Amino acid sequence: MPHPSPGALLATAGLAWLAGVALQLQQAALWPVAPYAVAIALAVLAMVVAARARSRRLAALLYLPAAALAGFALTGLNAAWRLADGLAPDLEGRDLIVSGVVADMPQATATGVRFRFEIEQASLDAAAVRVPRRVTLAWYAARGEEAAPVADTPRQTLRPGQRWRLQVRLKQPHGNANPHGFDYELYLFEQGVRASGYVRDGVAPVMLAPASGFVIARWRQSVRDAMLAGIGDARAAGVLAALAVGDQAAIASADWAVFRDTGVAHLMSISGLHITMFAWLAALLVAPLWRRSTRAMAWLPAQRAAAWAGVAAALGYALFSGFGVPAQRTVWMLATVVLLQSIGRRWPWPLVLIAAAVVVTAGDPWALLQPGFWLSFMAVGLLMSSEPVHAAAARKPSDGTEGRILRALRALWRHAHAGIRAQAIATVGLAPLTLVFFGQVSLVGFVANLAAIPLVTLVVTPLALLGAFFAPLWALAAWMVERLVAYLSWLAGLPLAVWSVAAAPAWAQLAALLGALLVVLPLPWRLRLLAVPLAVPLLLPPRILPPHGQFALTVVDVGQGTAVLLRTANHLLVYDAGPRYSPDADAGERVLLPLLRSMGESRIDLLMLSHRDNDHVGGAAALLAALPVAAVSSSLEPGHPLILAAPRHSRCEAGQRWQWDGVGFEVLHPQPQDFERLRKPNALSCVLRVRGSDISVLLAGDIERQQEAALVAADAAALRSDVLLVPHHGSRSSSSAAFLDAVQPRIAIIQAGYRNRFGHPAPDVVARYRERAVQLVASPHCGAWTWTPSGSAGDVSGSCQRDAVRHYWQHRAAPPASPGAVD
Repeated sequence: MPHPSPGALLATAGLAWLAGVALQLQQAALWPVAPYAVAIALAVLAMVVAARARSRRLAALLYLPAAALAGFALTGLNAAWRLADGLAPDLEGRDLIVSGVVADMPQATATGVRFRFEIEQASLDAAAVRVPRRVTLAWYAARGEEAAPVADTPRQTLRPGQRWRLQVRLKQPHGNANPHGFDYELYLFEQGVRASGYVRDGVAPVMLAPASGFVIARWRQSVRDAMLAGIGDARAAGVLAALAVGDQAAIASADWAVFRDTGVAHLMSISGLHITMFAWLAALLVAPLWRRSTRAMAWLPAQRAAAWAGVAAALGYALFSGFGVPAQRTVWMLATVVLLQSIGRRWPWPLVLIAAAVVVTAGDPWALLQPGFWLSFMAVGLLMSSEPVHAAAARKPSDGTEGRILRALRALWRHAHAGIRAQAIATVGLAPLTLVFFGQVSLVGFVANLAAIPLVTLVVTPLALLGAFFAPLWALAAWMVERLVAYLSWLAGLPLAVWSVAAAPAWAQLAALLGALLVVLPLPWRLRLLAVPLAVPLLLPPRILPPHGQFALTVVDVGQGTAVLLRTANHLLVYDAGPRYSPDADAGERVLLPLLRSMGESRIDLLMLSHRDNDHVGGAAALLAALPVAAVSSSLEPGHPLILAAPRHSRCEAGQRWQWDGVGFEVLHPQPQDFERLRKPNALSCVLRVRGSDISVLLAGDIERQQEAALVAADAAALRSDVLLVPHHGSRSSSSAAFLDAVQPRIAIIQAGYRNRFGHPAPDVVARYRERAVQLVASPHCGAWTWTPSGSAGDVSGSCQRDAVRHYWQHRAAPPASPGAVD
């Protein structure tokens, strides 16, 4: 058996490191520090023995487990260090006095500003306390005060580098937990943000120093403010601010939707493509200048000097754009590649990629969980594997007598051909990965990127950066952005511009990735055709639907609000659509649409909106705009915008009954006369009872005691249900004893936000459920609650998303039995 080559040994050791890192990321809870330290010691010992071993085979046998152990243990220690910088539960919701520095550009919102704050000192009741160093804070505008900055209040004069003393309330990082949803807690953990909160006005804020470091961030804000003030088109200004200084929040949500649907969203943030292109341009400029100096050439070859100049330029651009985690990954990757080239050996491209991945994950192991990491490395790997294209592009015309114009045209054709082929390879090769991560792929992405990539990376972004020194260039860049957005909007409006699929099982995802690899590699077409059957399970994933007479239920985690998905064999009912979080964000766009797409839902048969409160209808407009909705039922007043947007609307009234696929539906409230005599929206909530062959569910909206009493008096037996959506999120105004005795639920689901300002669920309400031995499930502790038919009649045991997918960085809120303090 031949001995492994040094290159093979390095590559397998790198893969072993990555496997160790990936294994640690699956831990539901961290070990104590000691086992990780012992593991590192063992890994070092194994590496020392391997280095002294005379047998290369023995060295390989030691290096591989040592590398895996080192990756696992170092990641565990890194995670333990971050978790140690957490917020003590007894400090949540307390009025703290903190001193620290504004660490990044504040982001203006409709209700105030949000900003990163690095805390230097903190106290509670004049006693020093330990809090996380890096937090994110909101500073809300007072009632009646304009949120837009006018520079005459402390909140509106925030700048990076300012040192402030503030009164704040903090809480542990907490996000919504839904199947296939965005992991906000992982995002904050990777950013090193270990608490969030808001500024209180009980103690007057004091600026302690106008400038305490963060020079680059202050410059970035100056450029952003000048850009937003000096460019007439606010949408174009937002795109340019995102490209120049990394302010992605400046891009309008409608534009983000266009960019996602056309597959160019990666271009509108500081991505690896921009930083790599910036490095390439810098290297292109430095190389000829370096060759002019004999002394410089004697010290370092021009090609190597240009490569390191490119790395330095990439680092500078990444710093100016905010040095976000994706930018950091790209800089480390470029530096690794250039370092390997500088050593002087010819490294195979797989080894270069593996080395770069090891370096990136050494500093940021959680990158393995980010789509950007895999898309970037996959794109580079696909392009590196298409070596014949690069070889053909490097050949010069054999006829030395050709004129300059002909040579220029041929060079232009070679570059255009190589660019088109590279884009085709990336589009086809990355499509399965895009479907795996996002559940959709843009079918117009190829033609969109053909125009957008060169325009944005080679023209618009350089103009946006140069505009910091010569502002008139921004006008030209804005004009180009306007034309590009118009073109992309036209593409996004084409039929079938986006292909969406349901979430597929892991085996189908791996099969499709293998199929994409077969298509782009230089292989015989007979082998490439195998990609078709390999891709089918991902493109048309199998769906498990409830049998006739039964239904599946998902009580979605939308924070402080209500949203429920109920699926029968052939129909989908959505009960309420969650809250609108801000003018640019709502539960429909952020939570429900991604969840519905992952479930393979392409239409809604009935959207029932219980009443007009924002926390129940805030996401409805997004659903109506994005999906076909056959009908809407609500208690909304005539002329409400959601009624006008509905294709067909009916008022929910007691006595309405229908059946879908053997499942019975009945509206129990409100009575027709209630619309004339009741004015409070909660009192008009649509109450829906659903009865299947196994279990029954009562969706009670925000009804209060009076409506509960009326329902009990009208027909107490009709209320009997196995699962109850707790009325009004567990408010004291609801869940009366008589109502609970009539319903007799076995499980009660509370949809409420973590540490919400209303104090839901109220302790006395929780006590009433506990007295009746009702199992309580609250969304802050559970995340989304899902029930699917199990085959056992009467089985109401559902599953919590936070229990189904557990990781050490996830927050575990206290269960309803021990409600936390209220902000």
